[in-house]
Amino acid sequence: MNSSTIRREMLAEFLGTFVMYGFGGAVVAQKVLSHGDNGSYLAINIAWGLAVTMGIYVAGGVTGAHLNPAVTLALAIRRKLPWGKFLPYTVAQVAGAFVAAAAVLLVYRDAFNAFDNGVRTLETAGIFATYPQPYLSTAGALFDQIFGTAMLLLVISAIGDSRNNSTGNLGPLVVGMLVVVIGMCFGLNAGYAINPARDFGPRLLTSITGWGSEVFTANNYYFWIPIVGPFIGGPLGAIIYDRLVGRFFADQE
Repeated sequence: MNSSTIRREMLAEFLGTFVMYGFGGAVVAQKVLSHGDNGSYLAINIAWGLAVTMGIYVAGGVTGAHLNPAVTLALAIRRKLPWGKFLPYTVAQVAGAFVAAAAVLLVYRDAFNAFDNGVRTLETAGIFATYPQPYLSTAGALFDQIFGTAMLLLVISAIGDSRNNSTGNLGPLVVGMLVVVIGMCFGLNAGYAINPARDFGPRLLTSITGWGSEVFTANNYYFWIPIVGPFIGGPLGAIIYDRLVGRFFADQE
């Protein structure tokens, strides 16, 4: 594996994830910090979908724009990506989300201080990472993340399968629409993280910028669920597509 090549690929994943989270985190900040005057749940869903689209356009020509360790893992398991790239891509994705969260915090620093007078709580921590509803059990939360990410990778696998359809340059927009529909349908329980990097990087940022360790201990240590759930659900969704639909095309070849 060429070191200069993997470095370029890591930079692409970093920048694509930065762009994705920069827009996605900012739309939530705008809605929360304005007390709902500048934004809505629908706006969050649409902006996150478009944020994913923009991130894909940024990194797509270099890596295909995974922007999500669950996507990278699914591709590695399906032998469409060398295993040696899994960890470098994941590090780049987490770093991209971390730096983007820091940028959002800087852009809205004065708004945060006006909102909470400098006393950081989980209300604003939820701008950066996902937290579950009080009624949600650990098992329910884990299934939520497994199912949501499985749906994500199942449909991404279909979109990326040229034997099934050809979206061309519209592919990133279609993936963005997929994220919108997941948010509109499965966002209630825990905010549809469906991406370990998108959740862990910003959560880590909040832990060292005023919110403290509670971002990891809250809700019975919920933080591990948006990491483990997508790592299970992502490959599961991709494998289901391969076995139930992709195999049909393989048999025709």
